[in-house]
Amino acid sequence: MLLDLFAEDQAHESLIGALIQRIAREEEIQVTCRTRSAPGGHARAIREFQLYQRFISSSRLDVPTPDLIVVAIDTNCSEFSRSRSEIREATLPLYEHRVVPACPDPHVERWFIADPPSFQEVVGAMPSPGRAKCEREYYKNLLATTIRSAGHPSTLGGTEFAPDLADGMDLYRAGKTDSSLKAFLDDFRAALERWKR
Repeated sequence: MLLDLFAEDQAHESLIGALIQRIAREEEIQVTCRTRSAPGGHARAIREFQLYQRFISSSRLDVPTPDLIVVAIDTNCSEFSRSRSEIREATLPLYEHRVVPACPDPHVERWFIADPPSFQEVVGAMPSPGRAKCEREYYKNLLATTIRSAGHPSTLGGTEFAPDLADGMDLYRAGKTDSSLKAFLDDFRAALERWKR
């Protein structure tokens, strides 16, 4: 299967990319993941996603069309359903059955710490995600602080732990902690089942 991950930033790319590979392994599907990043924030990511679709649908460069496209943008404290709708509205009809939205609420760093016990096993310190907070840097700072409290330098803001966190995470427990993560996991598994059929 060929999958394109369209990510808002490096944190999305590292964690969601690792979750994609884990779930694909569990479903016994070989996935080649091409990452298409659009750094620069939510609005720019949506614009770049629209340009990307036009490029792959009209490319004369013989670019293979992906079987699935995961589009990752933070909700940034707006309604979760609004962010999902924004992705759906930006999706060309040609790709509407291939797009899987990933909308961390409010920011992707909350997904890194969604399963505190497995985070502690991987990193060595227990985060306390608590109830969702909308402060812009809250989860980014919490992630970095927890990593430093375990004695690690937070050189990449925590993204360096993404593969191990994705592999070690109890997805059921993480989904109970964070409903936006559960929505992505459920949607992605359903998309893989459709592809298998």
